[in-house]
Amino acid sequence: MPRVTYIEFDGTEHIVEANSGDSLMETAVSNQVPGIDADCGGGCACATCHVYVDDAWLAQTGEASPMETSMLQLAEGVGDNSRLSCQISLSESLDGLVVKMPESQH
Repeated sequence: MPRVTYIEFDGTEHIVEANSGDSLMETAVSNQVPGIDADCGGGCACATCHVYVDDAWLAQTGEASPMETSMLQLAEGVGDNSRLSCQISLSESLDGLVVKMPESQH
């Protein structure tokens, strides 16, 4: 089971164990991690699951799709390491993944 560290804007950490195949968003919601609202339920249609992927993990999480990139334009504080957590599928290769939530999602 991959472990993921979610860091709230205020620095509060939530370390959770994920099921391989689940999305980063599904894992946050099922573990009641604050800051991941997922209003659309993971359909890449709302940007309320916006996260910043730690620079050390950018290559492993892959590139954002054109649809995801378009949706991120609606989010606040988008950076080079911004992703929608509903679009990142977890696997053993992402064990130790670290993501941070933007200030707008606290």
